[in-house]
Amino acid sequence: MKVVVVGAGWAGCAASLSAKKQGAEVLLLERTDMLLGTGLVGGIMRNNGRFTATEEMIALGGGEIFQLVDQNCLHRGIEFPGHPHSSLYNVATMEPVVKRYLLEKGVQIHLFTRIDEVEMSEGRIQAVSGKRGEEKARFAGAAFIDTTGTAGPPGQCSKYGNGCVMCILRCPTFGGRVSISAKAGAQEMAGRKGDQVGAMSGSCKLFKESLSREIVDLLSKKGVVVIPIPAFLQPEVQLSIKACQQYALPEFHENLILLDTGHAKLMTPFFPLEALRKIPGFENARYEDPYAGGLGNSIRYVGMAKRDDALKVKGVENLFCAGEKAGLLVGHTEAIVTGTLAGFNSVRYIKKEKPFVLPTTLSVGDAISHVRIQMENEEGLGYKYTFSGSVYFERMKQKGLYSIDPEEIAKRVDAAEMARIFS
Repeated sequence: MKVVVVGAGWAGCAASLSAKKQGAEVLLLERTDMLLGTGLVGGIMRNNGRFTATEEMIALGGGEIFQLVDQNCLHRGIEFPGHPHSSLYNVATMEPVVKRYLLEKGVQIHLFTRIDEVEMSEGRIQAVSGKRGEEKARFAGAAFIDTTGTAGPPGQCSKYGNGCVMCILRCPTFGGRVSISAKAGAQEMAGRKGDQVGAMSGSCKLFKESLSREIVDLLSKKGVVVIPIPAFLQPEVQLSIKACQQYALPEFHENLILLDTGHAKLMTPFFPLEALRKIPGFENARYEDPYAGGLGNSIRYVGMAKRDDALKVKGVENLFCAGEKAGLLVGHTEAIVTGTLAGFNSVRYIKKEKPFVLPTTLSVGDAISHVRIQMENEEGLGYKYTFSGSVYFERMKQKGLYSIDPEEIAKRVDAAEMARIFS
């Protein structure tokens, strides 16, 4: 049983581990020199409904990666506007922790491996091929998982955004994203809100050393700093275009909100550097990611696969998807959830077992189903969905799915007869 996972962001890592736990030989292919993708500059976990989703996955037996994150947090149980009981992991040390864990479990990781061709036969993928470094590489398998995401190449950021801003995805160095689903002939779609195709990444990162000592000390101690923006600079704040609409609250328009994830995470897609340096404490501010964070950010949610609730890509018999490739679910928690399910079902496919669908009595199952339904109409494509806020978190609360009591959440999983299903 060989499963090939293309793309090693949070979704790809979770899919690889999940398939490995079911007894498969797993190859994880990544075009760059590191795992985690946007998780290399992310850092926010367990805020709002993400706490519920995390505890559900632990009770379901798919919580190993969440537990690795919990062990690598700089701050736990902090609150920033609209987001209680948040955890902030250390982006500087998270990737090696995950990589070592996957290797210990037997996942075969191939870095510097860029896939750009798909071999098809009778509606099934036979193999994917491309280059590993400068050498040709070909990887055959019984099932494949597309976790290539929806951001890049630079032409996409130029067409729908403000151009390549040199973000952590590093397309100019390693080449832009290639969609396995599209190469296999599957139909893809893009999020759209008004004239905006896709959405812009929702935060920038500043070098801590470039900020005032007072800000740095407060950030290190509390994990969050909220600094009022002078009224004449508030028009510089861009929130409506961001992917993370759970952070598009009035407080984020009126204040600079910084989170300590190892660097200073600024919760706005971009902020002109000249304007930023007019705010006390930011006189020497410098961007860490994206490097041109004063001009814009990366464009995402262009190129999502059509899939079912088992995360099988429609039109390709042995292809599954997870993360942003699986739709308008925003965030690391969401990527790990979908990755775990996709990895699990890839092995069930190989074994000729019925695909597994998470019940909608759990937030993780309801979110996967709800987003798939919403993406089937034009209005639904205009929203972004996440456990941590905006329209889906409101749905969680209305359905009584939101809880921060691990025992209550575990009982709900037991009631669904799903305890340790991913073990």
